[in-house]
Amino acid sequence: MESSAFAAEAVGLVKTFDGKTAVDGASMSVPAGSIYGFLGPNGAGKTTTLRMMLGIIDPDEGTRRLLGHEAPLKAAHDIGYLPEERGLYPAMTAREAIAFMGALRGLPIRKGRERAGELLDGHGLGDWIGKPIRSLSKGMAQTVQLLGTIVHDPKLIILDEPFSGLDAINQGKLEDLIRAQADNGVTVIFSTHVIAHAERLCEKVAIIANGKIAFEGEVDEARNRLRPIVHLRTRQADGPWLDDLPADAKRSGNEFSFELPESGPEPMLKALIDHGAGIDTLSIERPGLHDAFVAIAGAAAAAEMKVGA
Repeated sequence: MESSAFAAEAVGLVKTFDGKTAVDGASMSVPAGSIYGFLGPNGAGKTTTLRMMLGIIDPDEGTRRLLGHEAPLKAAHDIGYLPEERGLYPAMTAREAIAFMGALRGLPIRKGRERAGELLDGHGLGDWIGKPIRSLSKGMAQTVQLLGTIVHDPKLIILDEPFSGLDAINQGKLEDLIRAQADNGVTVIFSTHVIAHAERLCEKVAIIANGKIAFEGEVDEARNRLRPIVHLRTRQADGPWLDDLPADAKRSGNEFSFELPESGPEPMLKALIDHGAGIDTLSIERPGLHDAFVAIAGAAAAAEMKVGA
């Protein structure tokens, strides 16, 4: 694939603070028009990597390219960025805050006010237009900042832990907003320590732990590193058919669980039937992204992640 097919690329990014390596050789490639998840526990190096990608800080080693520019700041007007640390002027109204954020990216203030009104109306928030930020809940204020991130119609949106602090309803709305942007051809990168968001939204992810990217690729590729799990319940408790099950099968009464054999389910099913196991139920469960994260990054890193939200 040609580099022009990527909205963002990084090769071998390294960043050290006070003698401690925060990011160690991070490489990633984000296909244009995709939703890309950057997964890792707090302190893994996600924010530092994104800031290097954006040109907010420079790497000690490595190269990056945003929207075809080797100097990331040259692409600034085409990028929407929501930092992990939220911040809006409390006295500004919702419309003025959105317009102000657009102005920082080169959008004329009058056009920004017009688009801010359209965005607020379009998201069912028209009543917020004249309300000062200080009067809004945390979730409302974060929604305003998100709208300010997209008001200038960026080609690339980078969201650092965007789901943090949002309740389930607003998390769902944010997921819808991200999908809508991707449907319009916008590339979205978001970092998160909540695996469920990446599993629902992303085709491609990077998994980072201890400053190193342990995996980058499609979600299905990560999940396929593990074999599916068979869950079997039999009507018979014992019999010669037990020898037809894998030696490491886990048992609880008449229920068994084990990895799907490489030969597939058919030979095993035939053997169980021929030997009178009496199959009551059988299901095959494909490993989820959390299972893949544990296998790739280790149990310690996975323990700091959230599975669902």
